[in-house]
Amino acid sequence: MGWVSIVAGVICSLLILIDRVSGIGANWGTQTSHPLPPDTVVQMLKENGFQKVKLFDAEEGTMNALRKSGLEVMVGIPNDMLAVLATSMNAANTWVSTNLSAYINDGVHIRYVAVGNEPFLQTYNGSFLQTTFPALQNIQGALIKAGLSNQVKVTVPLNADVYNSPSGRPSDGDFRSDIRDLMLTIVKFLSDNAAVFTVNIYPFISLYSDSNFPVDYAFFEGSSSGVVDGSVTYSNMFDANLDTLIWALKKNGFANLPVIVGEIGWPTDGDANANIQYAQRFNQGFMNHISTGQGTPMRPELIDAYLFSLIDEDEKSIQPGNFERHWGLYTYDGWPKYQLNLGTTKTGSLVRAKNIQYLDKTWCVLKPSVNLDNSKLAATISYACANADCTSLGYKTSCGDLDVQGNISYAFNSYYQKNDQDDVACGFENLATTTNKDPSTGTCRFGIMIIADSGISRQIEYHGASLLSSVLLLFLTL
Repeated sequence: MGWVSIVAGVICSLLILIDRVSGIGANWGTQTSHPLPPDTVVQMLKENGFQKVKLFDAEEGTMNALRKSGLEVMVGIPNDMLAVLATSMNAANTWVSTNLSAYINDGVHIRYVAVGNEPFLQTYNGSFLQTTFPALQNIQGALIKAGLSNQVKVTVPLNADVYNSPSGRPSDGDFRSDIRDLMLTIVKFLSDNAAVFTVNIYPFISLYSDSNFPVDYAFFEGSSSGVVDGSVTYSNMFDANLDTLIWALKKNGFANLPVIVGEIGWPTDGDANANIQYAQRFNQGFMNHISTGQGTPMRPELIDAYLFSLIDEDEKSIQPGNFERHWGLYTYDGWPKYQLNLGTTKTGSLVRAKNIQYLDKTWCVLKPSVNLDNSKLAATISYACANADCTSLGYKTSCGDLDVQGNISYAFNSYYQKNDQDDVACGFENLATTTNKDPSTGTCRFGIMIIADSGISRQIEYHGASLLSSVLLLFLTL
């Protein structure tokens, strides 16, 4: 009987570990020119063992695909909707009825509604300071009216810049002084309504923003640059950052408010520190870290988190940096970028998307006969990059080793593929031509576009361009 007890205990421990790891969620963004079919994405989520998904809006196709999927859903409200929801209870009631009640009745397991997305970012210059809390109040009121307030909880996904620590020690953490009163009002409201605090934590951004930031501290293998806080030594930024928030909540009387990590991840391109090696190291380290169930020193419990993000998005704004379009665990066509063991599959690796259809194996490239001093090149490259995606070109990026001709061809092909290989999209003042020979080299992939789930009308005629692609023009001067 002793051996039976031991075996039973081991099995029980394994089941607990599997349950802990399988609680991981994924952010599903849809700012892409050629989206994968929503049913395909839902299948990917389920086959990879994700149990939760976070959305940035309530797009009809996405929501329909989640019916009876068993996935727990956080539905987002974009920032540009906050003003009308803040000023109109009728608008809030309508939004809840249309985007929550209807889908819940149809078998979508909606657990949270995210009111806004990082609305207090300092780069927004206070644009949403007056509307976020009133919108939150009205959505909560609409949930109560619809009889959903026990089933669906409100939250506001916030960037980690809403709190800080002057000394760098988590125990000195508090909410940012310019929004402290507003933050405490929101925190109290969340607490009063048995809701959750959602925070997005990005060690990559710290490394991107500060060349002196200790690289090892961004990861999870231990660091010589750890932070000593009393009897606690923090060896990674994630734990220290999350505990800074927990201290801020505690010292303001909300020590037990539940916290969700709404976004955490690492990009794979668009910057010298955004690469597959670092992304794999960070995400696998994070998964190993949370699978222990030990949490952080201030919250020694299971961490509820959503990886950011599931799939690359080629139409995201690159104002924060070129890396913004490369956060995905998957490429635009549903291929895993690297091995990642989520602890949720038998194979211990990511499962690729099924039955993806591609356009023809045809690429658009610069004609070999074109002189690189041609006066028309700068404008055509500028136009291609302004209307497609050239974020894989630059210093220490995946296509950073291309020569000038290769950079131009990459820009042309990106535009050509985005416009569904239309012949007109490979004109470029007669400087380009199509080829059946794949120009990909090493780490640089010249993509072939997938057949999109839904058609998106695009203007493909070349009219010249006023916007300049600084990255490509730099290459022309080499």
